[in-house]
Amino acid sequence: MSAAVSSWVVHWSRSQRSLLPGRGRGLPPWPPKRAWFSVDSRPSGGLTPQGRRRLSTGEDPDFQLSDAQVNAVLRANEQAVRFSESDARGPAGPVLGFESNQLAANSPGEDRRSAVTCLLTRGAMFGVFDGHCGYACAQTVSERLLYYAAVALMPRPRLEELEGAMAELRPVSPVLQWHKHHNDYNYRASTSLYLKHLRAFWRELLAEQEPRGGEGLGPRDALDRAFRRLDADISREAQVPLESAPMRSAALEAAFSGSTACVAYVDAEGVHVANAGDCRAVLGVRGEDGGWSALPLSHDHNALNGAELARVRARHPDSERATVVADDRLLGTLMPLRAFGDVRFKWSLELQRKVLENSRDLDSLDIYEYTPPNYLTPPYLEATPELTYHRLRAGDRFLILASDGLWDMLDSEGAVRLVGERLTASGHQEAPPAPVLDSNSATHLIRHAIGTNEYGEVDPERLAAMLALPEEVARMYRDDITVTIVYFSHVKHRDG
Repeated sequence: MSAAVSSWVVHWSRSQRSLLPGRGRGLPPWPPKRAWFSVDSRPSGGLTPQGRRRLSTGEDPDFQLSDAQVNAVLRANEQAVRFSESDARGPAGPVLGFESNQLAANSPGEDRRSAVTCLLTRGAMFGVFDGHCGYACAQTVSERLLYYAAVALMPRPRLEELEGAMAELRPVSPVLQWHKHHNDYNYRASTSLYLKHLRAFWRELLAEQEPRGGEGLGPRDALDRAFRRLDADISREAQVPLESAPMRSAALEAAFSGSTACVAYVDAEGVHVANAGDCRAVLGVRGEDGGWSALPLSHDHNALNGAELARVRARHPDSERATVVADDRLLGTLMPLRAFGDVRFKWSLELQRKVLENSRDLDSLDIYEYTPPNYLTPPYLEATPELTYHRLRAGDRFLILASDGLWDMLDSEGAVRLVGERLTASGHQEAPPAPVLDSNSATHLIRHAIGTNEYGEVDPERLAAMLALPEEVARMYRDDITVTIVYFSHVKHRDG
């Protein structure tokens, strides 16, 4: 953000009354925060996460946030979990723990996060999910994707135990231990549907395992299979009759909205990352000289990625070369080039019309009745992940998973440096530092992302002003931000 705009934000927060996009004084002469879609299809209503009144009430919001209020807003969704270091050979492997936080710009927020320990295999999984056109798809992916990956990792005896318990109506052994924040929630009305399709998936895996000696898939194949199968299930659920209206509505909303996803599976050997979209995974590495460097473990799937751009264009006729990606967006509309849901970029127009015409809830789905331009040879979008593997080494200290709301404002090197310097200053090179202004490093990153001025310093006035922006304006200057930082024990790391 330029100095002029930074100054405008601060002074506007002190003096201006109602300011709506396109009304009154208008917006400052600075390009607003990019949106996922070129049309405004975000849900609205209610209170923001900070409890501010909407400007549409006609009342003056209180833009003067004290330091205590700023900290309360930043820390509202903090999470910190510590695993037992003495159990390095246990389910969590080399993971000591993690810190996480979220800050919404949309109302309601569209990002989601997940963290689990695998109970029937070895390892831990962490995911960040960035929704668009609503939160519905990100919500369902955050609840379900790690289950799909976990069952794909299981050997045949484990899967047979699950199937036997289901068939005989016996209690099913827990597959995952979830590490949730109290603000996280589930689509409880759809639990039976989710379990039905998860069971169908593990039955399919059982049928395939016989010629392979009963072993589960390796992490790479398990993650790839989980991404693709869940996206197919989301599509399928929107097309078939369901037993209740809430379940039907949730299925339609999940399919017609969308979500990117970045998932890391950590076991005793290393880190497997599966990414679809423009969330990002970055490893924090400490060198022998004590300095910190960033090692990317994922690639952003957008028009700035030349290889990804070429991949998308290669799937369509040469006559569409100028329209498949236009203005750095898929069909001139969508920023990420891989995503879950978003069936408007996957289904034929005939199927879209048929599903929507059969819906009894069209009023709530009117935001989805939008056809991208030049929609000639679908599908244009997929959720197949790009997969990377990194064998953990002695210098590897932490992994940052974050939605693009963070990376829009901080580069990878800067984020690693901010976390690494706090670890170095605390004297703990493998665990979160002692309490300082932000005892949570995820909060520390968010504070710097939205509060740093043109001189590279956190400006308290700018930070307070950015947090006080009303919901009609906030999304134009920042995105939802989700950050999870996974800490590793270096004692068990291996070189090579």
